[in-house]
Amino acid sequence: MLKNEAMVPTNDYVFKRIFGKVGNEEITRGLISAVIGEEVKSVELNESTILEKDLIDDKIGILDVRARLDNGTICNVEMQVVQSKDIEKRLMFYWSKLYSSEIKEGEDYNKLKKTIVILIADFELESIKEIEKYHTRWQIREEEYTKSILTDVLEISIISLEKLIKQLKEKDIDKKDKLILWSLFIKNPERIGEKEMMENSDIKKAKEELDKIKEDEREQYLAELRLKHIRDSHAIEAYGYDKGREEKQEEVILNMYKEKIDIETIARVVNLEKEEVETIIEKNNKIFVSKKEGK
Repeated sequence: MLKNEAMVPTNDYVFKRIFGKVGNEEITRGLISAVIGEEVKSVELNESTILEKDLIDDKIGILDVRARLDNGTICNVEMQVVQSKDIEKRLMFYWSKLYSSEIKEGEDYNKLKKTIVILIADFELESIKEIEKYHTRWQIREEEYTKSILTDVLEISIISLEKLIKQLKEKDIDKKDKLILWSLFIKNPERIGEKEMMENSDIKKAKEELDKIKEDEREQYLAELRLKHIRDSHAIEAYGYDKGREEKQEEVILNMYKEKIDIETIARVVNLEKEEVETIIEKNNKIFVSKKEGK
């Protein structure tokens, strides 16, 4: 596996290291300001430790960045490269958990703070493919009086990097737009030139932080572990595996094995013991050898 493939911000481990590390608040403030379209004065990061063992055992599902803005707003940012099933429902569930976590039972509702969930996706969500905008913002609005917002406590932003790249190829887009520059940096840092970085100090700091991560052997190793998990997830999605369809189980196991996905991961996906997966693989290898030898 090439190290450079892993050391890009679309790898959610690298993304969290750049935007979620305490000490990088100015970088995160710049990104969030560009997404929500208003100047954020400061952010407080909620750093959670990423353990090597958890990455190896695949115990981390989402590597998100949590921040509290200067006005009390809670903001959650996540980077995704695999379009999981029911991703829209998951976004709503995640927003509700963050929002409700602000108060304890019996406390006043006025303690609840505005909660913003930002999804940066390296794909186009099927449910909003017909919308041309690469950045969509969602709130609770009245059906006919669409300018009337029931409450501003809910906001979900979805940024499609894939859609933006397509638009950049098809028509002229203002490349001085800060959100476009941030999106391009996340997709491919090499597309941001010295001139753009000099004019955007936060992006320059993000690039410098990325360069530090690239020079750290342990960071490279952890980023590669995460990239392997991302590729495994891609392969699993490609096979359209559904846990309720046991008749496809053996086919899925063999397909994933051919893609060099490790047996522990396969066993976890199909909900079998490692020994059971090994038996299925061994059985089919024997069948293949027998056919090849003409037995």
